[in-house]
Amino acid sequence: MPAVLPAQAERPIETSSTHVARHAAILSGQLRSLRSAMFPPSSVKSLRSFTSGEVARVLGVSDGYLRQLSLDGLGPKPVLSSGGRRSYSLAQINDLRTYLARARPKEALHFQPGRRSGDKLQVLAVANFKGGSAKTTTSLYLTQYLALHGFRVLAIDLDPQASLSAMFGYQPEFEIGENETLYGAIRYDASRRSMRDVIRATYFDGVSLVPGNLELMEFEHDTPRAIADGKARGSQMFFRRVAAAIEEVADEFDVVVIDCPPQLGYLTLGALNAATAMVVTIHPQMVDVASMSQFLLMTADLMSVIEDAGGHIDHDFLRYVVTRHDPNDVPEAQIVALLRGLFVNDVLRATAWKSTAIANAGLTKQSLYELDRGSVGRAAYDRALESIDAVNAEIVDLVKRVWGR
Repeated sequence: MPAVLPAQAERPIETSSTHVARHAAILSGQLRSLRSAMFPPSSVKSLRSFTSGEVARVLGVSDGYLRQLSLDGLGPKPVLSSGGRRSYSLAQINDLRTYLARARPKEALHFQPGRRSGDKLQVLAVANFKGGSAKTTTSLYLTQYLALHGFRVLAIDLDPQASLSAMFGYQPEFEIGENETLYGAIRYDASRRSMRDVIRATYFDGVSLVPGNLELMEFEHDTPRAIADGKARGSQMFFRRVAAAIEEVADEFDVVVIDCPPQLGYLTLGALNAATAMVVTIHPQMVDVASMSQFLLMTADLMSVIEDAGGHIDHDFLRYVVTRHDPNDVPEAQIVALLRGLFVNDVLRATAWKSTAIANAGLTKQSLYELDRGSVGRAAYDRALESIDAVNAEIVDLVKRVWGR
């Protein structure tokens, strides 16, 4: 007669939702542990200092000129290394801009290129609903480039995945609380906050951030109900709410960069209505180009719906930026040529190259602007940064053109 085994406690059946939730909790806990190891709780992400040569290039002056200013005791005092090398923080670079604008008034607009009286706030929506098009990377590098060149920048993370927020040092699932995203400033109920309440300072001088997290999805769920209940009419219509929130702080910034979510939902439509310009990222692969075709068709249809509802979408410029581009890849070169043939000047001349330097920097949630050249290989660093800077310089030139410069 077979032995009778003791009864085993029945294991509860795990549903798909609890299975996924358990994995999410495991991963979140691991990420928290890794963050604690890399950045202790008492630490705050900080930005490196910049060599005098880097500062000279950014300001458009000679390194010798900066050295003479330092010797004469003019402008901010740089930090001197044991070898006599001078370095400046980004805050000191901005102090240098202020000093040079006063000392050389004919070049003041060069050193301090931000808005003047009568200049319209520029709101740049970086969009594409195809994953892998480097939308967040483009938003990050554009934001930081603008700040390095003397602009006051507000970065808005509208993507519930919150990758841009993570790059600025925030872990969205446990450092961004309830009502601390843009949702807090555009929601329909009495818990709505002012835009100023959801803006955070960052370690990158000149950049402020409205962080994101999964809470942003609430706007996608709330809007149909608000429309049905009559709470989204007139000035309160869903597509006007992002613009209204930005308007609250418009005088405090020169440029707003919005990292749009990877879908054409209510948040993206609000961003496109608020935008003065669109930057569409495109990876030069045929499947991505086909996806962009669908994106453009849907965007055009939805923009028409907004305009029919009383919205006014009139972008100062629309530009396509080729990202993750391998200039030595023949099929990619053919696709880039196709895009230029179709859209002519609406495709930026410069392309953002595919680079292990950019990828390696991203592994530590940093950009190349934050790393020393030697940390990812000097040659790779220089090539990658040259391509990124060329893309961003074109966009800045377009902004200046809108301002009549």
